[in-house]
Amino acid sequence: MPNNPNSAPHSALDTASIIRRKRDGHALTTEELAHIARGAGDGSIDDAQLSAFLMATFLRGMEPEEVQALTQAMRTSGVQLDLRNPADGGRARPTVDKHSSGGVGDKTSFLVAPIAAAAGLRVPKLSGRALGHTGGTVDKLESIPGYRTALTPAEMRRVIDECGCCITGQSDDIVPADRKLYALRDHIGAVESPYLIASSIMSKKLAAGLDALVLDVKTGSGAFLPDPAVSRFMARLMVETGEAAGTRTVAVLTDMSQPLGHFIGNSLAVLEALALLRGERHPHNEDLREISLVLAGWMLFLGNISPTPQEGRTRAGILLTSGAALRHFEQMVTLHGGDLSALAHTPLHRHELRASRAGYLFSMDTAAIGWAVQRLGGGRARPGDPVSAHAGIEMHAKLGAQLRAGDPLCTLFTDDANRFAASERMLADAIVIADAPPRATPLVHEVLTRDTLAQTTI
Repeated sequence: MPNNPNSAPHSALDTASIIRRKRDGHALTTEELAHIARGAGDGSIDDAQLSAFLMATFLRGMEPEEVQALTQAMRTSGVQLDLRNPADGGRARPTVDKHSSGGVGDKTSFLVAPIAAAAGLRVPKLSGRALGHTGGTVDKLESIPGYRTALTPAEMRRVIDECGCCITGQSDDIVPADRKLYALRDHIGAVESPYLIASSIMSKKLAAGLDALVLDVKTGSGAFLPDPAVSRFMARLMVETGEAAGTRTVAVLTDMSQPLGHFIGNSLAVLEALALLRGERHPHNEDLREISLVLAGWMLFLGNISPTPQEGRTRAGILLTSGAALRHFEQMVTLHGGDLSALAHTPLHRHELRASRAGYLFSMDTAAIGWAVQRLGGGRARPGDPVSAHAGIEMHAKLGAQLRAGDPLCTLFTDDANRFAASERMLADAIVIADAPPRATPLVHEVLTRDTLAQTTI
């Protein structure tokens, strides 16, 4: 953890001095962090120095006050959104969002946003591209022919006014400091920092002018932060940062010890979510459905639609089952210029991986499965790399399943058959079959709110 900021003399706003102070373990001032954010946003600090700052922060950490200061500085590095409709008095429909800290097979946004919109909330979702071993919501949506992921604030407001929700990418004028730092973190191997993840997520969310925010914080082998204690620490940082900025914030710690649902990839993710929106359930994506309903329930509670999160979950289930959420999703896609009738999963090549022995599916290195999808073409090796809409994996078994030798474990999809070998090796090492089943893990580990945090300390 950083030293007390008063333990070292304050430097002038010189980038190299700021980097050295962080390198040496000192807490940075609000002014110093604003200088870094400003330089990242307007390009006045080069990539080498920004990368050095990120790595120093990755290694030395931050105080909670630093996270809040960096978040606010990045939030104000660009345009602040106000997506309220003046015609409804500005607050007649609360603005609420959900954000995931990153997982493998995570496509809850495609369920949660239209459910919340169908309940009467406004959901402005600013999403990112693939980062590290996790897929990107924007990349998934771009597998829908015609779907525009770069809307102006005026276009976002129009979409939300008409259908209640909008899922778009981060435009050049919204939180430009985070856009630069986000890309560099992936490039230099500084992704897995609770401080940098928290400030990145919260800067985007607070720039959207939210009344409330529900955070889906992953823990387990597929999370950026697999250690439950570290995941909880990051969740606490984000809840405190959101509440300090005047936004009701709740963090739901959810399990990522295996992929969520049974499809991983871009077009695959949208098609799986669509199936659930259409009422088509499958045993292998009940976890995806349940977590989506829990998250939506908290959104309805924080948005004053339901008196409790539990009643919010019940109402969310009704909106999903009735087809109301599907109608909002379809309308959103159309307003973004997308054509769901043209969405298809058409990889050029596929290959099946089978169980090498009989036993129980005991564990998965879920991050390695995510990297296998990246190797198949579904993610990026470098910022700006293209991604395949059709690359991905279908998982044929969940943890605890009893298998016979030769049973299918997963099917790999790619547009380049030369990519199979590396991904197959990764999957063979990532999936463990044992003589006994694993101990069951709950989908939801814990929920952190301002009230529960007031009773504990970091």
